[in-house]
Order: sequence, then structure tokens, then C-alpha cells
Amino acid sequence: MPDDAAARAAAEARAAAEARAAAEARAAAEEESAFSHPAVDPDAAARYGDDPDQVIDFYAPRVSVSPRGGLAPLVVVLHGGAWRAPYDRRHVTPFADFLARRGFAVANVEYRRGGVSLPAQGAAARGAGPVAGRWPETFDDVAAAMDALPALVREFLPQADPRRMVITGHSAGGHLALWAAARHLLPADAAWRIDRPAPLRGVVALAPIADFTVADKLDVCDGAFRQLLGGDAGFTARLPYADPALLLPTGIATTLVQGRTDTVVPEAVAEAYADAAAKAGEVVGLTLLEDVGHFPLIDPAADACAVVAEEIAQLAW
Repeated sequence: MPDDAAARAAAEARAAAEARAAAEARAAAEEESAFSHPAVDPDAAARYGDDPDQVIDFYAPRVSVSPRGGLAPLVVVLHGGAWRAPYDRRHVTPFADFLARRGFAVANVEYRRGGVSLPAQGAAARGAGPVAGRWPETFDDVAAAMDALPALVREFLPQADPRRMVITGHSAGGHLALWAAARHLLPADAAWRIDRPAPLRGVVALAPIADFTVADKLDVCDGAFRQLLGGDAGFTARLPYADPALLLPTGIATTLVQGRTDTVVPEAVAEAYADAAAKAGEVVGLTLLEDVGHFPLIDPAADACAVVAEEIAQLAW
């Protein structure tokens, strides 16, 4: 019955094409929603270096949820955008404000990224081709910002309790958050290494580029992680200094939040990190959200964003 087989194959092909189109339409709508919110100006800002990108924006808690009106937990936010210049911290300011309205004090960290800055953000910046990240400046900045934060918080965000600090990051920022929590595990010759674990209550990494080996197999973000490490020539040698999956166990409570329909950073990347942690003797939480893609995790209009806030609260308190 060759005609029947051909008809079935054609029907399956049509169904697959329709499913792909629906997934692409949903992902585009999610991205559009996440980038539709106006930027929210901070309550204060401070520099942690001389470069224009070495700045931290501070958001005071809008409500008090601390017992007896005490200091608020501090959430450090590291934005995503494949470590590329078109995406800066402004696109996560609605997310930072969302957390502040939940009673958190927030530090939104900027850092040097790769390529030439472009005016567009979101879908319009896709395909522009700027280089991802700078080696070693991107890592220099995250390390310097984390080291400077306690003193800057005391001066610019006195409502915050730096002893109850949780670091979160989205996508490429999720990678940086995991890396920042693992600096005590860096090779001995790493300039960013610290002698003891960072004073963090925990890490909540959102759709993080958390395992470079798996990300390489899946060509996540068009190989941005290779560019972050300076290109193919130095990629393998620099992996032990940059890949969170090789920097375990951290000894710091860690949760990954991942949309199951994420096509930007597929759930396999987060699962690989969780598996690597388990093999290293550490339990890492993995919250998988059904029918959620890449951007709802930082979209105040999405239910997924409330889940993220709850995961942060679980570690902060």
C-alpha cells in the first residue's frame, strides 16, 4: 500500500511542520512580552571600576517582608544575552523591580560584553553577529563586582542584608551566577580564585548555559560560549576556568529553573549540570516548568516569574 504509506508520511510531515510553527510562534510571543515592559530606573547606582560597564544598579525593597521590619535579603542579578553587547542590564530592570516589589533588595550588575553595542534589544538584535563576551574582562568584572558588593551595599542600599545574599542570573547570566558561586574551586593559578566559598545563601540559575560540553553539542546561542573564551584556539585550555559543570561541588545551595519548551537554552543543558553535580556528591535542585520557554523566567507578566521569586525566597530566608 505505497499510496497509504506516502499519505501517512505526508501527514506526519505536515503535523511536524505545524508543531514547529506553533513552537516558534509561542517563543516569539514570549520574547515580545518579556521585552515589552518599560525599563525601570534604579534607586541608586555605584561603580565598581573605571569602565563605563562596571556599574551596579540598586533597587530598594518596595515592601517589607522581613520579620519585625528587619533588613531585606539581597538578590544579585546577572543579566543574559549571550554575553553580547546588544543586551545590557536595562532589559532585566522590570525583573529587578518585580523582585523589589516582592520585598527583596536588588543589585543589578553590569559587566563588559563582546562586540559593538547596538541600539536594538530583543528579537531585533538577533543575527547581528556581535562577538560574545570578552576574555578575560567579562570574568574580571563579575569577580570584581561580587568582591565590591558588600561595601557598596552598606553605602548605597542600607535596607539590604548582605548576610542573606542570593545570586540569580538568566541564560548567560545564569552561567555567570554559577561561576561566581564556584570561584573557590577555580584552578590555583586563576586570578579570580578566592580562598573560601562566597558568602551566599544560594544560587538560582534561570535557563543557565551551565555545561559547555553539552551546549557545544547543541550549538547553543550559535557557539557564543566559545567566543566567550576567546575562540576555538583557547577553548579547551580555558574550560577549567569557566565551565560551571567542571567546578563542583560548590557547597552552596543551588537551584536551576528551566522551561521545558525552551529552544534557546534547551533543558538538556540544565540537566547535564544537575547530573554533574550529583556525580560530584552534591544535590542541585532542578525546577522544570511545563509549557514555558526561555523568556518568561524574567517576564513580570508571566507566572514563571513568580515561581522564580519563590525559589529565591526559599534560599534567602
